[in-house]
Amino acid sequence: MSSPDQNDSSNAAVSSPTERRRNLRFPFSATVEAVETKSGTKVTGRTTDLGLGGCYVDTLSPLPVGAEAKIRIMRENETFEAQARVVYSLMGMGMGLAFVSAQPKQVRLFQRWVQEISGEGAPAHQEEAEAKRAEQTQTLQNVVLSDLILTLMQKKVLTEREGKDLLHKLFV
Repeated sequence: MSSPDQNDSSNAAVSSPTERRRNLRFPFSATVEAVETKSGTKVTGRTTDLGLGGCYVDTLSPLPVGAEAKIRIMRENETFEAQARVVYSLMGMGMGLAFVSAQPKQVRLFQRWVQEISGEGAPAHQEEAEAKRAEQTQTLQNVVLSDLILTLMQKKVLTEREGKDLLHKLFV
């Protein structure tokens, strides 16, 4: 991700971080710890903004562009952990991190944080909201399956009896 003329270790900016962003960013302040995967180097700082794709960390000693790190973002009594890659780095200023992977539970926590800071707000009852989403997904799947069964009946791939039996099983 760095240009050929910027391979030195000065951590010069490779380009403006706004050029790389694929997701909206929102102001967000929290403590961050990043531990480089290869060397074990630990860097601490504070986030200044956050989005679904990554965050910016204010730190005097950022990791170099391309470095992989395990990050922890601590906010109040919650901690988000993920693997990240440094996509922007400027010594004495900070670094831009792109999230690479996180456990599903961590992803849900992070999505809730983004909802809260984006003004969408987290649902008052998270479990109810998840149950409603699961129900909506199941309903959509049932509609798709019933359309598929009807199409297979129309094309004579299924007999009328086979189709009706499948539709009955689907909705009972």
